Amino acid sequence: MMLSSYPLWWLALPVLLLPIWWHRQKRQRLKAESLATARFLPSAPPEQLRVWQWRDKVLLLVRCLILVTLIAWLAATIFPWRGDTVLVDAGADKAWASQQIEVAGFGAATRMDLPPDALSWLRQNERDWQSDARLLIVARANQIAMPARVPQFSHQVTLRTSAAVSATAVGPSGARSAANAATAKAAERRIALAVAEPRARAWQALFAAFDVAGAASTRHILATEPTTATALIVWDTPGAAPPANWRAPHWWIAPSTAAAFPELANASTLTINGIALKYADSPRGRLWTSDTFPPRDAGTAHALYEAWQLLSPTPAQAYPTPSHIFPIARSALPPIVNAKSAAWLALVLLALFMLERILTHARRN
Repeated sequence: MMLSSYPLWWLALPVLLLPIWWHRQKRQRLKAESLATARFLPSAPPEQLRVWQWRDKVLLLVRCLILVTLIAWLAATIFPWRGDTVLVDAGADKAWASQQIEVAGFGAATRMDLPPDALSWLRQNERDWQSDARLLIVARANQIAMPARVPQFSHQVTLRTSAAVSATAVGPSGARSAANAATAKAAERRIALAVAEPRARAWQALFAAFDVAGAASTRHILATEPTTATALIVWDTPGAAPPANWRAPHWWIAPSTAAAFPELANASTLTINGIALKYADSPRGRLWTSDTFPPRDAGTAHALYEAWQLLSPTPAQAYPTPSHIFPIARSALPPIVNAKSAAWLALVLLALFMLERILTHARRN
């Protein structure tokens, strides 16, 4: 089954100029017959004239169609062309990666960068490799998440991952590396505070408490205006409406400013962890309001933090995949979903070639 895989073949369309140029350069020699009195005339070479007949135009059209069909067939046909290949994680230790490649016997294999979600990517692009090709994946331990099911490949795939760095590294440099790693893992949540001055300190103290409650797993970055990365907008400016271009997934709206948001008139009520929240969806994002905005004591702030954590849970961290050898588990590649067969292009190419031969023979006679 031939399926669309290499659309870059369409860049070869300028080759259609070749048959056009060839036909323009063709000459038809006039038939010359010797006369009895020709010996009294000076000799002259025979002339060539450019003669276009209906057969030439049809032949030119057929030849152009042959080239177009050939390009379309090549663009719709999959040719396995990759051999033994090593997919290398760019962040892996170079010496360790080279050692693993040599030990696995892939010293002469082609190397390429490890794509995101390598196992899924390899399943989708496995058709590019020849039937006898082998594949080796060399990556850090945390770069490939363990799939729910063992992936099925038509080639032997060897996965070699480095050991995870221990959090209790020996020496000052090791401790510094562990601290940097913990800081790098902390998620950043950008907050836009549109708050009047008397209440600004209360809101700032709330998110500072959130940082402490999150045990450095989440850092809240406060700003006065939202950006595309803003996750939450806090609106507590009485007597003012927010700018029309402000957007965020969530809004916290103080009760004194709820009149600026007509969507809250039909808000639904949700009580979680002892906090009564009203919410409504709008083109700007989901709007939230509560009488506890902003919290007036530490107990209310802690309850609001727990409620917000339940409403916006973070995805669980995936387990890393250890070193493993995936044997050949299937004899045939699965069909690509929603792909159309291009076998009919081969039949069209054959028919056009036969027609071109017939027209060429008719033109000569």
